[in-house]
Amino acid sequence: MATIGVLTLEMRLEHAHSLKDKRHVVQGLKDRLRHKFNVAVAEIDCQDLWQRAVVAAVTVSGEHTHAERVLQSVEREASSLLGAALVGATVEWLE
Repeated sequence: MATIGVLTLEMRLEHAHSLKDKRHVVQGLKDRLRHKFNVAVAEIDCQDLWQRAVVAAVTVSGEHTHAERVLQSVEREASSLLGAALVGATVEWLE
């Protein structure tokens, strides 16, 4: 049975002074995570706010442990890219 993992990343972008500034950060993060980890990534909330963003990364695997390793790697990468701007991360599982 397939395992689907959803990692939700909450960000506070203090230095964003417009939606354009925010989009630059969010798009860069999404592109990096997609290419490096082959996960689906989308901004899922706070699209109209300048200094907040919520992004979800999703992976599907035949093994729960593999999906868990992928999402842990995604979270570490996001943390290294965003630093203190990453204020929360949660994982949900659909099995």
